[in-house]
Amino acid sequence: MTIKLSGTGAEPVAHSVSLTWSGSTSVVIGYNVYSSTISGGPYARLNTFAIATTNYTDASVEAGRTYYFVVTSISPDNVESAYSRQVSVIIP
Repeated sequence: MTIKLSGTGAEPVAHSVSLTWSGSTSVVIGYNVYSSTISGGPYARLNTFAIATTNYTDASVEAGRTYYFVVTSISPDNVESAYSRQVSVIIP
């Protein structure tokens, strides 16, 4: 059996958000990045392992949505800080 498809369309546009933040003034082993589609959370952690740098790119965002991001730092004793100030991004 052969099925022929025809038509027109457009490939979905990939979106991403690049986040940067100021490093902690305390000694830390890394950072966790969290996001939500609801202002104030609940937030879901985006990274599996602590991020050693002060930047992160979230390539899982979708067009037409607003995302809210926060970051935490992790001390050498594996104690996680409180959330940073929330920032929001509107994906066109």
